Formats: sequence, C-alpha cells, structure tokens
Amino acid sequence: MLKIGTDIVAIIRIEQALRRFGPRFTARYLRSGEHDPHRTPAASYAGYWAAKEAIAKALGCGIGAELSFHDIQLRKDSRGSPSFTLSSEASRRFPLRQSSLSISHDGGFAIAVAVVELEEEESGRE
Repeated sequence: MLKIGTDIVAIIRIEQALRRFGPRFTARYLRSGEHDPHRTPAASYAGYWAAKEAIAKALGCGIGAELSFHDIQLRKDSRGSPSFTLSSEASRRFPLRQSSLSISHDGGFAIAVAVVELEEEESGRE
C-alpha cells in the first residue's frame, strides 16, 4: 500500500528555536550524524524537521507514542539526495517495502514529501 505525507515549516520558526534553545532543540529531533552543528544552515534544519513530520504522516501516525523523531534516521547520498531508515522497533511496527523522500526550501519555507510503500499484512494478522 502506497502512502504519502507532506509537511511545511517556516524557516524563521526553526531559526528562533535554534537561537533560544541551541543544541537542546536539535537534540530533540535529530540523531547524531544527521547534521553538522558547525556547518548546517537553519534552512537545512527546517528541512530535516519537515522531513521527519512528513515521514510520520506517510506512516499514518504522526510523531508521538508510536513513532518518535529519533526513530527516523535521515541520510543523504553522495549527490545530496535524502533518504531515511527507521529504528528496528519502528521497522517492526511499520514494515517498509520502499520509500522516497524529497526536501526543498525557498522563500522562507522548507517542505518535505515522503512516499512509503508498506508491506502487505498477512490475512488474519492484526
């Protein structure tokens, strides 16, 4: 089953949170290795936020009890194309067959779109 999720965030909102809370803010939603605290611009932080929200929406649960920000690991390939993996616990809850992620920022906003294909549940399985 294919599902899609999208999220948009004002970059200024993320800039304000970075100024106010610094590393505590990014630690709330990013795992180590997902950013370089000395080189990552606010627009990229906003894109990461939007990406994790879009992924959670595509999975049909949002960020909360079933899926945390830290259950989602963002990556970029050598060309800068984003992708993600789920923690082992989240992978059991949301078995992915395929996924795709796009992140963009312009005009003061960051947007992300996630498409996921979940493995079909076996008949009789709840």
